[in-house]
Amino acid sequence: MFKFITEKPLWVNILAGVAVIFLLILLFFGLLGWFTGYGNYEKVPAVTGQNVVAAQKLLEDKGFDVVIQDSVFVDSVPKLAVTRQSPEADATVKSGRTIYLTINRMVPPQVEIPNFSGYSIKSAEMYLQSLGLKLGTVTYKPDIARNSVLEQLYNGAPLAPGTKVPLGSTISFVLGSGVGGSDIDVPDVIGMTLQEARSYLATVNVNIGSVVPVGAVRDSANAFVVKQTPAPLSEGVGPQGERVPNKIRQGQVMDLYISATPPARDTTLTPMSNN
Repeated sequence: MFKFITEKPLWVNILAGVAVIFLLILLFFGLLGWFTGYGNYEKVPAVTGQNVVAAQKLLEDKGFDVVIQDSVFVDSVPKLAVTRQSPEADATVKSGRTIYLTINRMVPPQVEIPNFSGYSIKSAEMYLQSLGLKLGTVTYKPDIARNSVLEQLYNGAPLAPGTKVPLGSTISFVLGSGVGGSDIDVPDVIGMTLQEARSYLATVNVNIGSVVPVGAVRDSANAFVVKQTPAPLSEGVGPQGERVPNKIRQGQVMDLYISATPPARDTTLTPMSNN
């Protein structure tokens, strides 16, 4: 079968072998560009800010492969919009290159709200920013804790610590304005339930300090106030020994003592008349 080879001189066979190898090398390098796409380049179009479906179609029409690499949440960017692409726009790459996209989430992640009570407004604002939240309105009410956070609000409603809200939400604060400028009579809440006393004292901007149970109290909200400090009246300091109203400033605190049993009211003495 190989007689035609063996009959020829050795040098002819060597030359023939070299020629075959040379042809194979030329064929290999000739096809290499076709296999690898060498010399076929495309400029990457800009798809940042576009909806992911439209961006994917545009890239695939240009001959690129597309992979969704990651997702983030940016409240200022439309949902499912492309926030980042790699390679970047206008980069020149080979045809068929894979383009990696990062998109904006459809649903924002949830953030757990800490207790901001007692924070300065600057510290609270910095904490909000670190959580990816925004500072809303800042209002004031009389309280001795001047410029400290008293309440945290979401959509106008009190926001309990530990509650989860969407990333990017706006949180508002109520701060203490300092003690009120004028004295008022100490409110008399003896005989009220603790819940009633809270509501009433809030209307006159007097804060509740300590709540001290007297005896066994199972339901504090419906327990009765049996004593308060300061008391509404001072004993026997009027001209005829009558009781005189004590004074308190808005924003100051009142301690309440509560019991499951309502107090017996002393109606024998009345406060001194203002006339």
